[in-house]
Amino acid sequence: MGGPLNGVRVLELGSFIAGPFAGQLLADYGAEVIKVETPGRGDAMRTWGHTHDGESLWWPTIARGKRSVALDLHAAEGRAVLRELADEVDVVLENFRPGLLERWGLDHATLSATNPGLVMVHVSGYGQTGPRSGDAGFGSIGEAMGGIRHTTGDPDRAPARAGVSLGDSLAGLFAVVGTLAALHDRSRTGKGQEVDVAIYEAVAALMESTLADHALAGVTRGRSGSVLPGVAPSNVYPTADGAGVILAANADAVFARLAKAMGRPELADDPRYADHQARGRNAAELDATIGEWTSARTAPELLEELAGAGVPAGQIYTAAEMLEDEHYRARDMVLHLTNAAGLDVPSIGLVPKFSRSRPDVPRPGPRLGADTRLLADAVRRAGLDYEALAVAGTLAEAREDR
Repeated sequence: MGGPLNGVRVLELGSFIAGPFAGQLLADYGAEVIKVETPGRGDAMRTWGHTHDGESLWWPTIARGKRSVALDLHAAEGRAVLRELADEVDVVLENFRPGLLERWGLDHATLSATNPGLVMVHVSGYGQTGPRSGDAGFGSIGEAMGGIRHTTGDPDRAPARAGVSLGDSLAGLFAVVGTLAALHDRSRTGKGQEVDVAIYEAVAALMESTLADHALAGVTRGRSGSVLPGVAPSNVYPTADGAGVILAANADAVFARLAKAMGRPELADDPRYADHQARGRNAAELDATIGEWTSARTAPELLEELAGAGVPAGQIYTAAEMLEDEHYRARDMVLHLTNAAGLDVPSIGLVPKFSRSRPDVPRPGPRLGADTRLLADAVRRAGLDYEALAVAGTLAEAREDR
């Protein structure tokens, strides 16, 4: 049947990660995503990260399932073509700095005049309103302002960051949620609307009760390394083969199962560990006891014992373990995409899974301008000549050698 968004058309503007990651997910779910790129250079993600033969190994994933049209929006003719194309889509997804689309005459008010059902999704550092809305913003800044950097790392060191673009990806996720909510509203009202996602707000939305903790309990959460204060046992424990295994047995019943598996059932009745609060107060001592037990076992042995005892546990994976894991394979969480150069590029699978809708295996990120011919009708309606625009460099088709 295809993906659940089969029949939805999305026009993706902008570059880098936050907006394009949202476009990746929408394409994963079956939407037709038409990515607009600048002729000659395209999205910066084509060259970011590790490369092979000059092509980014990230590009096949973040642009998977999309079509690429090369159209220069800095040219008045390019913007005229885009206005015509916007009449044929359900969603415009963009992550330019706020105010640019208005200056170009491509804002929601203008485009919805001829396409009243249009949903326009904005992703920016600080949102479309407020005193900092016009400032440049990146994911790392959003992580700082959203609060997560202050709580990440060891308490005796400067704030750390995750090894991935967390702020950008969270903004992309909220952009998808907002897109789906707006499309649902349109199905009832027939009217489109704007969706405004700020990166710092997407991060802040994950910060649990930190505001209330500070305002009402006088507690400012900070960095606590590999644990959450007051939650035990829940940590990384050593193994005989040097692998790190996380186990989480902080619930009373689960801790009793862990104690039994350790051959120490009496620990569950020990006043130091008998309930959640007591274990939290004595976490360091308890972790040392558990670590002594885990360090006598290899990671596979430990995981097998914990699974049999009903104790949640998992090894800290690198990409190598992810590629080889049988559960990843069983759930199609490693896709193999063949890029334009014929290279087999592993890619993370689709999330979530659907019981009835079956999204197709996505195509890898396309060559720049691979689908520019899709613009032909829009060019004609704009009263322009396709070949003349190509000669002028306002639009371009993919080169045969890439």
